Amino acid sequence: MGVSLKDVAQRAGVSIKTVSNVVNNYQHVTPQMRAKVQQAIDELGYRPNLTARHLRKGRTGIIALAVPEFGNPYFAELAGAVVDAAARHDYTVLVDHTGGLREKELLVSQGFRSHVIDGLILSPIHLETEDLMARNETAPLVLLGEREYEAPYDHIAIDNVAASRDAVRHLIDRGHRRIAFLGSRTGRERQPAHLRLRGWREELAASGIEPDESLIVVTDGYGREDGARAMAALLDRGERPDAVFAYNDLIAIGAMRTLASRGLRIPEDVAVVGFDNIEESLYGATTLTTVAPDKEAIARLAVDSLVERLSGSPVPEPRRPRPGYRLVVRESTGPDRVTDPARVRIES
Repeated sequence: MGVSLKDVAQRAGVSIKTVSNVVNNYQHVTPQMRAKVQQAIDELGYRPNLTARHLRKGRTGIIALAVPEFGNPYFAELAGAVVDAAARHDYTVLVDHTGGLREKELLVSQGFRSHVIDGLILSPIHLETEDLMARNETAPLVLLGEREYEAPYDHIAIDNVAASRDAVRHLIDRGHRRIAFLGSRTGRERQPAHLRLRGWREELAASGIEPDESLIVVTDGYGREDGARAMAALLDRGERPDAVFAYNDLIAIGAMRTLASRGLRIPEDVAVVGFDNIEESLYGATTLTTVAPDKEAIARLAVDSLVERLSGSPVPEPRRPRPGYRLVVRESTGPDRVTDPARVRIES
C-alpha cells in the first residue's frame, strides 16, 4: 500500500492540510515547516498522485507542443527543453508534428486533441494572424518562433533582426564585404527568413556597405541539401562571396559542404555563420560560428506562460518576452580577434 498524505502528516506531526500545502508548493508555508514536512516526505518515500491532483482541478495534466519538423535538430532540442520545463510543473508533454503544413497547423490550433490536452505550445510556419483571430478553442495557446503576429496570445521569440545584425557585424569586423544571405523565402514578410534578411540588409547599410541583392539566394526548404544547392547556385553564376550568413545551421552546413567540394577554404576563402546553435554545429570538420538562441529560456517562458494561464489567476494581456541569444564564435569565421564584444549581445 502506498504512502498517503496522512502518513506524512503523522510522521511530521502536522495536519494533512499543511502537508498538502507543502506538496502543492503554496507560498504561505514557513521555511521551517516546509523543511519539517519535506523531511517526512523523504523518509517515507511519498510520491504525490499527479493524475488525481490534475483531475481535481479539471485538468488532464498534459500539454501539447506542436513543431513543424522533427528532422530539424533545433526543434528536437527545443522539444527536450520544453519537456524538462513542463516536468517542473508536473505536466506531461504530448509532442505533435505539423510538417510545416498550414492545414495541420490549423487543425492543432483549432482544438484537435482538445479532449486530451490542457493547453498548446505551437511553433507555426504558415498560419496567419487572421487564422489565429478566428480561433474559438478555449484552451490556452502560446506561440513560439520568429513569425510576427498581431493576435491575442503570448508569443515567445528572440529578436531575429538584432541577432542577425550581430552575426553580420561579426563578419564585417573580420573584414568581409561580399556577404551572401542563404535561405531567403518568397512572400509573407513577417516570416523569420525575412526578419533575418532584414537584419542582413540593415547591418550592411549601417556599415556603409551597399547590400548586394545578387548575393541573396532563395531556398525551397531549410535543410542541408537546400544549403548545398544554394551555395552551388551562387558559385555557378560567378557570384563568389567572401562570407555567408545562412538562415539556419543546416543551410550553413550544406553550404560548407559545397565550398569544400569546390576547393574553397573556410574561413580563409569564405567565412560562414549559421543560426540556431544545433549540436551538429560543434562537431563538423570545421566547427560553425552561429547565433545561439537560449532554448532553455524559450522553453521555460513558454511553459510558465501556459501554466499561468491555466491557473485561473488574473494574467496581463498577451505578452511578448524576448529570450536571450548569443553569438558563438568558432572555426568557420576564424579566431576571435576582431569582434567588438559589445556587439555580441545577450538580451533578457
